[in-house]
Amino acid sequence: MYKSFKNALRFINNALESIVFSLGITIIAIIVAALTLSAVTRYVSGNGYDWFIELPPILISWLVFPLLGPLLRNGQHIQVDFLSAVLTQNQVFMIKFFNNLVVLIGAILFFKAGIDATFLYYNMGQMIEVELAIPMWWMYLAFPTGFFILIVFAIELVFDDLDRLISSRRKFN
Repeated sequence: MYKSFKNALRFINNALESIVFSLGITIIAIIVAALTLSAVTRYVSGNGYDWFIELPPILISWLVFPLLGPLLRNGQHIQVDFLSAVLTQNQVFMIKFFNNLVVLIGAILFFKAGIDATFLYYNMGQMIEVELAIPMWWMYLAFPTGFFILIVFAIELVFDDLDRLISSRRKFN
């Protein structure tokens, strides 16, 4: 049952990773297009549209937070790797396990805080002050969405680390 759960989780995370990277690419394309259109309309007509300028900062949260999990899983986050040169392989596995466990616990806490913030802005009914009517809660929804994705990826990493630790201990016993 454990192995089938892990395989299902890996399958879900592979699909989720593809979706999140596609979302990131799309958001970057929209940001570049918005800034380009802003420059072109300002050059051609002498007037610009404020929402071309204000859209990229609104989309940044939807770029950053959902990418946390896939970047952690692929080791593309910021990391310092000097300890692996002086520690044994088993000690490195322990540190990675501890790190991923801390990430999992932190992601759960931030997920809860993100839900609270999203509901707060949803209940207040505040709108972002741009030419387009965008509810404030929509921007804050990226926060719990990203941390939920991070939770799912961190669970996979914790299970992988446990498997690595167990198999490395078996080698030495």
